[in-house]
Amino acid sequence: MSETPYVFEGSRHDAELERLRALEGVFDSATRKRLLATGLGLGWRCLEVGAGAGSIAKWMGDTVGETGHVLAVDMNPRFLSAIESANLGVQEADIRTARIEPESFDLAHARFVLIHVPDGTEALAAMIRCLKPGGWLVLEEPDFSCSRALAGRPELCCAFRNVHQAIEAMFRQRGMDYAFGARLPALLQDRAFEAMLIENDAAIVPGDSPHAKMMGLSTYQLRDKYVATGLATEEDIERYGTFAADPTCWATYHATISAVGRKPMKGGRV
Repeated sequence: MSETPYVFEGSRHDAELERLRALEGVFDSATRKRLLATGLGLGWRCLEVGAGAGSIAKWMGDTVGETGHVLAVDMNPRFLSAIESANLGVQEADIRTARIEPESFDLAHARFVLIHVPDGTEALAAMIRCLKPGGWLVLEEPDFSCSRALAGRPELCCAFRNVHQAIEAMFRQRGMDYAFGARLPALLQDRAFEAMLIENDAAIVPGDSPHAKMMGLSTYQLRDKYVATGLATEEDIERYGTFAADPTCWATYHATISAVGRKPMKGGRV
């Protein structure tokens, strides 16, 4: 198993919490709708992989009630200790090696997690093993291959392109796929998942929008890694931040591809 550290490992506590809260603000509403579409309700047992700042894990706990249970698995659960919920358990572990009883969950969810694993299919297999036959899998992963600057001053658009070339190179150097989200339909179909629903949201947003602000925060945190690729400079990083804060600059930063499916009752490849 690769020991490549999480790309945001070592980030300052406050900066990382701010980034995670921004991510929650952008994506939580759509995530909740996808989870509810599975029939999620009282008494369900749910697995949240890579719980981040914990908003979805906490919400699922509220949704399944006292008779249900949520297990949050995270390699660094530093932001989960403040959550007070009697039916929420936390396990500090890599999902690939976590000690979880097989076929014990009704639903498993991960958002922007598998893209950070050198072999995301190994983590996916671990999640599937945790699901009961007929259990639901909800995945949400980015595809950075569709990033594109659409409006803005030429020098800012150039910096945007340079940074996104550096994003691709950084993922590649770490043995990861920067377009992992685009693989979700095939990954679930190959494993005979049923009732599949695939969505592709390649939002076009202006600078100073929640999505643009989130990407600006991520870029500042990862600036050293991007500059180390040789494809972006410190000036590019600063101009990218200006682009992400300017309402006259429009872009698609990435697509978010979601896949919802039901584990087959019998058979199927993990």
